Amino acid sequence: MCGIVGYVGKKNATPMLVRGLKNLEYRGYDSAGIVVFDGTSHKAVKSVGKLVHLEQKLMRGAPEGYIGIGHTRWATHGGVTEENAHPHHDCKKQLWAVHNGIIENYDVLRKKLQKLGHTFASETDTEVFVHLMEEYLKKIKLSRLPQEQMMESAMVAALKEIEGSYAFAVISALDPHRIFAARKGSPLAIGIGEKGEYYLGSDHMAFLGKAKKIIYMNDHDIAVISGKGVKVKNLKNAKLKMRSLKLDLGLTKPSKGKYPHFMLKEIFESPAVIQNAILGRLKKDRIKLGGIEQFAARLCDVRQIYIVACGTSYYAGLLGKYIFEDKLRIPTSVEMASEFRYRNPIIGKRTLAIFISQSGETADTLAALRLAKEKGALTLGIVNAIGSSIPRETDCGIYNYAGPEIAVASTKAFISQVTVLSLLMLYLGDIRGVLSKHDVAGMIAEIQHLPKKARQALRIEAQVRRIARRYYRGKNMLYVGRKFNFATALEGALKLKEVSYIHAEGYCAGELKHGPIALIDERLASVCVAPHDDVFEKTLSNIEEIRARHGKIIIVTDAATARIKKITDDVVIVPKTKDFLSPILAVIPLQLFAYYVAAGLGYDVDKPRNLAKSVTVE
Repeated sequence: MCGIVGYVGKKNATPMLVRGLKNLEYRGYDSAGIVVFDGTSHKAVKSVGKLVHLEQKLMRGAPEGYIGIGHTRWATHGGVTEENAHPHHDCKKQLWAVHNGIIENYDVLRKKLQKLGHTFASETDTEVFVHLMEEYLKKIKLSRLPQEQMMESAMVAALKEIEGSYAFAVISALDPHRIFAARKGSPLAIGIGEKGEYYLGSDHMAFLGKAKKIIYMNDHDIAVISGKGVKVKNLKNAKLKMRSLKLDLGLTKPSKGKYPHFMLKEIFESPAVIQNAILGRLKKDRIKLGGIEQFAARLCDVRQIYIVACGTSYYAGLLGKYIFEDKLRIPTSVEMASEFRYRNPIIGKRTLAIFISQSGETADTLAALRLAKEKGALTLGIVNAIGSSIPRETDCGIYNYAGPEIAVASTKAFISQVTVLSLLMLYLGDIRGVLSKHDVAGMIAEIQHLPKKARQALRIEAQVRRIARRYYRGKNMLYVGRKFNFATALEGALKLKEVSYIHAEGYCAGELKHGPIALIDERLASVCVAPHDDVFEKTLSNIEEIRARHGKIIIVTDAATARIKKITDDVVIVPKTKDFLSPILAVIPLQLFAYYVAAGLGYDVDKPRNLAKSVTVE
């Protein structure tokens, strides 16, 4: 969940590292730091808090040199202190490392190293690695190995003792012209810039607009990067041929434009998100999904579906379960990725396992993917980040094409994921003969109208802002919905929690009487998602139960009837659409509500506390 940057080239490394860290700050912002070598000496600068604090320190004295590494942290081991900020060093301050991931056996290694005389300056698991490399270098020096091989050998030896996930970048006073990098379970990529310039980053954002090409490192890769080029080996010392992909130099860091926060801008990008998800994929009466069509025969033979994801992607997956079972009649389970591989799931050759991840690097989801592949399932990824690990490891997949999402609280991802799941349902329904051509054509026509209807839904922004002003002082909120919009309620509650820190829970409306109704009084507000679908009357009855106990009610629906107006405090109207598509429109006011509550409280909406955008630790 942390951000790693590195640079080696002809220019001063410090501005390059800071620029990269700015682009990666969404991955973590508890603390930040850099270390830069000039060939004979080095200087490290670290600070607590957001990157601006590091920049202020650098204004008082920035290091100069042509090689360096940097890091923006999301704390795992050890509190948010300057001592725990990366980069970390060995006893002699000759080795410096930054790290993303978790070293699971760090405590055992730490005690072992302390007995050997190593002194630790932090509470982190990362520091164990540099001391471990230091210890191996002592032994390697005695073996009279050539100087250029010492660091590589020490890194390989240290990595073999590490249990867990990692992405490392290391520089050394003993070999001050090269960056040593390694990955297992956490993303790492190499950028190729102008002649003699190379970059390292947790993703391409680290060198956006600077690198011409990108090399994605794979698990167990070890890279040595210098001004002369890149060499990649594996832990068995075998040289690897790495494929570089072209990067668009015209890409620039996304801008907020006229909006005060990225989150609000990204909510307003919903129509474009839907349009991009369906672009080139909809014909008059059929769906074209090029990324999965070669597996049509196996998809026709599927008898069971697992949808595996985390957080917002899990709620999109829950909606996918409802859609697949309702329209395709295929037994479908939606699974939290963090639990999936620990419960011994029943998987076979006729299982389709769908893995949903905005970043394509979610650690738990990747681990579940590898288990499903081992057991013979057909694996399919739904991912936004092109070139990330999940699309490279699944058998097939569908990209969201939602564009960059900078705000940590995801909004575009949910809408694009649900849109893609709807397309997948139509494709499967067509090739399996479950849906008639008439049904498919009707659903396609409605999906094509969604971008326009999303623009209409955004017109309620001012109304939602006014409603939010009345509720942002609350301590708790309840979100309820039924059938397809149960998932919408869960996602709405999650958004409020993430950005406003108000406790909110999503429930199936029919479950109110089985416990949550005890919480309802005049101080508790409930957000109810109730379009006029086949469970509308049932949902309305549940809303009546809230009203009978004097609870405040906000309802999101597609038509304001006299009865609705009578029993609710606020009614928010979104356009009507087919029942399984209604969450795409209904979630928009819930996203706006969460945003305006958080903004009213004065919080940093784009960077909520304790969260990071890409969750690359289990």
